[in-house]
Amino acid sequence: MNGPPLQTRRKLTSVDYICFGLVGAIIAYAVYRVSDVLVYNWNWSRVFNFVIYYDEEKARYVPNLLLKGIATTLRLAFWATIFAATIGLVMGYMRTSKNLAMRMISRCYVELVRNIPPVVFIFIFYFFLSGQLMPLVGLDDFDKNGAFVSSGVFYMLFGDPRLFSNFVAGALCLALFEGAYITEIVRAGIQSIPKGQWEAARAVGLSPFDVLRDIIFPQAVRKILPPLAGQFITLIKDSAIVSLISIQELTFLATEVASTTTKVFETWIIVGAMYFILCYSFAALFGHLEKRALRARR
Repeated sequence: MNGPPLQTRRKLTSVDYICFGLVGAIIAYAVYRVSDVLVYNWNWSRVFNFVIYYDEEKARYVPNLLLKGIATTLRLAFWATIFAATIGLVMGYMRTSKNLAMRMISRCYVELVRNIPPVVFIFIFYFFLSGQLMPLVGLDDFDKNGAFVSSGVFYMLFGDPRLFSNFVAGALCLALFEGAYITEIVRAGIQSIPKGQWEAARAVGLSPFDVLRDIIFPQAVRKILPPLAGQFITLIKDSAIVSLISIQELTFLATEVASTTTKVFETWIIVGAMYFILCYSFAALFGHLEKRALRARR
């Protein structure tokens, strides 16, 4: 059975070039209006120094606040995706369970998250997690001078050890928020498998768990992965929410830079470009992997 046809790259037409020209004209007009009406003096170098600067002691260029912020954003997205995927898999299975209590728990979780504004949700759960859960599990009291904690590997994975409990609380808040949407992705993937396959597997004596593990879930994964990749990109953008609870990711540090330099337009244009490059790169990567998977199934 042949899979869906692969998309071919479409050549640019005159209409495309006209659209590009219109976008460029709109951007140029916006810059002109900002400079003319607001009497705004553009100074890109002051903000670029907060992206990367030359360290005379090390005799090389080193990353500054904004690049460090994007590193924290990637760490948050990575760990929040792992936690959210775990939550989504469990809750997604519960959403398709025949057990009424399990369905009610997962449904309440999904509806609670989807019907509360993200900012309100983040504030409530952050202060609960940081005030109750972190001291309970001892994250506030762990040895910050230990061998592993002081290593470069720990810093690469979790950032500054002094802010570790705040980082974990922020990642868990994002995971709880995004987990509701992954729950629906998993539920839709499981329910997309024809009921005949469930019945045939049960007819040969497989238990419900074996049916899900060996028959249903391997097929559902193929349908789950593309929207899950898209959710990862969405999570990168949604991570800006945790700037409100003083997690030092890109948006939080951009606010500090804009306040310090008073160059608001330059700061947010550069930060917007950084988010765009980051998200577009992951979108291109996931698109490439999806095309390779389609070729492999042919």
